[in-house]
Amino acid sequence: MNDTSDPAIVCSTISVFSKPIDAAFGLIADAGFDGIEIMVTKDPDTRDARRIRELSEDHGLPIAAIHAPFLLVTRRVWGVDPVGKINRALELARDVDAPLVVVHPPYRWQRGYRRWLDGRLPGMAERPAIAVENMFPVRVRGRSVGTIHARQSLEDLERAPRVVLDTSHAAVANLDPVEVAERLGDRLVHVHLSNNAGKGWDSHLPIDRGVLDLGRFLEALAGRGFGGAVSLEIDLRPHLEDDRALRRILVRNRTLCAERLGLAA
Repeated sequence: MNDTSDPAIVCSTISVFSKPIDAAFGLIADAGFDGIEIMVTKDPDTRDARRIRELSEDHGLPIAAIHAPFLLVTRRVWGVDPVGKINRALELARDVDAPLVVVHPPYRWQRGYRRWLDGRLPGMAERPAIAVENMFPVRVRGRSVGTIHARQSLEDLERAPRVVLDTSHAAVANLDPVEVAERLGDRLVHVHLSNNAGKGWDSHLPIDRGVLDLGRFLEALAGRGFGGAVSLEIDLRPHLEDDRALRRILVRNRTLCAERLGLAA
């Protein structure tokens, strides 16, 4: 985290998931974001450094982060070894001048990856840096029925040198994002921002809908001098066929972020 600068307001390509990457760059640039986070998916363009650099230059959108392919739908992208995925993501980040690679904590059965996080991650270079994202318990009808990630408690997150706080994930885990941010301190380097329906599942709603007081959270970030990126990561699948609606929602959410962070809208 850079305490001498204002936070950047960026948008993840996952917010317009299934859109071609050139369309995602266009929408996110047109909505006025400071940068873009690339979610690596099955789409080859999300892994093509030359293509990403061209789009970044054409649209004036710096690459704020590379999200390594840790989603279930991308489990075979770049192989199945999590450390191999991270190495490929680091290579891509260096090629597109992204300062950060976002990774998920290990599943319970990934003991080798867990040992790698404990033994190797603390000594990794700071650019591009690697940050571990918080996850959540699996719930059915509001009840926790188990965990598939070995590292998801606050105590576990505090073991990571750098953390990505996903606010919707925090809501599913019954955590207050303000308290989490305060406890993580300088370990918090990146935020995935969205709201949550409060029904026990990961809903990634626009920030002005849901149970989380994200205005309070953003004001708390600003108050403590957070200088990382706040990355909008919302589910806009109902609007993917309507670019005007997508732009309207993206602009509204970016503006709300800017206002609560005390930045020019």
